[in-house]
Amino acid sequence: MPKSILIVLSYLYCTMSLGQTKVRDSVFIKNGIENPSLLTTHSFGIFSSRINTNFKRETPNKNTFTFTITSGNNFQPLVTAYIPKDPTIRAQFKQTPWNKRKFNFIDQQSTPAETMTIVIDAVIKEFRFGYSLAIAKKQELTVNLRSYLITKGKYPFTIFTSDETIEWFHSNINGGEDPFGRRYYGLNQVNFKYTDRNERTLELHQNDFFVGGIEFSHYYYPELSINKTSNLFFNFGSHLGINTSSYNASLDFGISLNALKQIYLKNNYELNIALGGNVLRKNLIDFKEVIDFGNNPYLGTAEGHIEITKYTKKGHFNALGFNYQIQSSYNKKEEANYYRLTGNWKEINGHWETGISTLYRPLSNWSFIYTYGSNKIQFSLYFKEDFQVNNAPDFQVGSHIKFPLFN
Repeated sequence: MPKSILIVLSYLYCTMSLGQTKVRDSVFIKNGIENPSLLTTHSFGIFSSRINTNFKRETPNKNTFTFTITSGNNFQPLVTAYIPKDPTIRAQFKQTPWNKRKFNFIDQQSTPAETMTIVIDAVIKEFRFGYSLAIAKKQELTVNLRSYLITKGKYPFTIFTSDETIEWFHSNINGGEDPFGRRYYGLNQVNFKYTDRNERTLELHQNDFFVGGIEFSHYYYPELSINKTSNLFFNFGSHLGINTSSYNASLDFGISLNALKQIYLKNNYELNIALGGNVLRKNLIDFKEVIDFGNNPYLGTAEGHIEITKYTKKGHFNALGFNYQIQSSYNKKEEANYYRLTGNWKEINGHWETGISTLYRPLSNWSFIYTYGSNKIQFSLYFKEDFQVNNAPDFQVGSHIKFPLFN
């Protein structure tokens, strides 16, 4: 996480927490920060059981059902990577800028190399169903089912994440005319194909739908003295994911640690500051031959969140939150020192290499979330943007609803 973010969080914690030990009436207390799923519609990530950060303060007092729908515009021009096996060539490439490396692949006998080819052009929609229940005084179990729809992203079914909207923004507000080549390749297209280093191929088409998997998360909320003296709360999570798509039938396992600081302000305002991290072991068990969605077996994620909440006299609330998330790379970073990338760099303005290059870099994004809540229902809207131009996705929006069920 950038040092500036840590400085801001530390400053707010130190300067605003003084004297904030007042305990409010229960009508004014919500359960920390209850975000929708903020996971990206990354073309690799949707096939794994990535971990959503939990910034709740305690075990929920009611069993709840959640539904989240997400739409992300993913665009990566056609690019091929060659990873030479010859140590001499690798040593030479380490001394050469990536865009000046020369490697003419002939065959595996004369020029041995691993190869990957990827092109991604689609609006990916995620549908996530979840159920959460307390299984002990300080323990919670959540179950989530995630599914995906591959679309062209045309109006009126897709508005904010459509190609037309994004390219209108680039042409008229920021970015310039067709900075990534969407118009060159054609708007409202589905072109989703990936061949991994083992020559296995993934290909998706318009209106392809699949269930990505089912996820189980167990959280423990320890009872500590600082809960009351400092309004500081922690939770520990263990996560088990069963990926059910035919491309990555496998089992993932992960752990998480999250911290929440609550600060009660005047006039029924509340400030929540949270930090969290998790590690996922991808493909701990493969149930069949799977696509290689990155040779880095672990995905680590760090997340920071600031939320300001205003309560009404009836105990309802409106909250605005800002979230920063950074995830480790899908491929081992060492390979970026000696890969050779080829693509249609002459045909488009730039960023033609991102389909491969971003697999070797940490991916970060910012989210803005609005939430309305009462004791009967909670509703959230959010939008997500990456500022490192990884386009995975370029822009993402989502909505989320939560309500008590089977109590």
